[in-house]
Amino acid sequence: MDLFFLQIDSSAITHTAPKTQSLWDTLVSGGIIMVPLAILFVIALYFFFERLIVIKKVSKIDDNFMRIIRDHIVSGNVAASRSFSKNNENPIARIIDKGIQRIGKPIDAIEKSMDNVGALELYKLEKNLSIISIVARIAPLFGFLGTIIGMLALFKGIAASTEYTPNTIADGIYIKMITSATGLIIGILAYIGHSYLAAQINRIENKMEIASAEFVDILQEPTR
Repeated sequence: MDLFFLQIDSSAITHTAPKTQSLWDTLVSGGIIMVPLAILFVIALYFFFERLIVIKKVSKIDDNFMRIIRDHIVSGNVAASRSFSKNNENPIARIIDKGIQRIGKPIDAIEKSMDNVGALELYKLEKNLSIISIVARIAPLFGFLGTIIGMLALFKGIAASTEYTPNTIADGIYIKMITSATGLIIGILAYIGHSYLAAQINRIENKMEIASAEFVDILQEPTR
C-alpha cells in the first residue's frame, strides 16, 4: 500500500513540474522586434572586435623607441632617425616622423605639424567607434518599443474577449517584457565595449602627447 501511494505521489510531481523553456525559444517568443535587436547586437559585436584588433596592433611600440630616436638626433644622424621611425607602424612613430621632417623649422611649427598628425591618428583610431555608441543608445529604445507594441496588442485582445485569465495575462506580459530585457542587455554590453575601447584610445593619446613633448625636448638638446 505504501509503495502504491509513493508511485502516485511521484507521478503527480512529474506531472506538475514546471515546463522549462530554452533560451532560443524565449528569444523567439519576443516577436518580430527581436530581428532588429539581433542585427544591432551583431553590428556592435563586429565593430567592437574590429576596433579592438586595430587598437591592439597600433599600441605595440618598442620601449626603447624614443631613446633610439634621441641617440640618432643628438648625434646628428637625422636620416637614421627618420628611417627608424618609418619602420615602425604605429601612431607615435608617425608623429615623430613628421617632427623629424620639420627639423630646422621653428619649434612652434614642428609642434603644430605633430599635433595635426596626432589629430589624424586619433581620428583613425576612433573610426566606427560612434557606431557602437549608437547601438548602446537605440537598442534599449527598440526593446521598449517592442514591449509597448506587444502590450497594446495584449490589452486590445483583453478588451475584445472574455477568455483571458490572470494567468494568461501574466504570461502575455512576461513575453512582451522579453524585448525590453534584450534591448537593455545589448545596450549595456555595447556601452561597456565602447567605454573599454575609448579608454584604450585615451591611453594611446597620452603616449602620443608624452612622445611629442619628449621629441621637442630632444630637439633642444645640444648636438654632439
